[in-house]
Amino acid sequence: MIDYNSFRHFADSWGLLYMLIVFVGVVLFMFRPGAKDHAETAAKIALKDDHAPEGKE
Repeated sequence: MIDYNSFRHFADSWGLLYMLIVFVGVVLFMFRPGAKDHAETAAKIALKDDHAPEGKE
């Protein structure tokens, strides 16, 4: 049976390394050459009017 100390040991060693790799991967993904256009498009999604009022298309 896995107990608290086993989980704690895993989180202190491999869990921290895993989270560091994920963080670096996300940062590299966001700063890749084509990311600016995608980020601007995603930022405007909430402001986009998908449904125009009747008669004003």
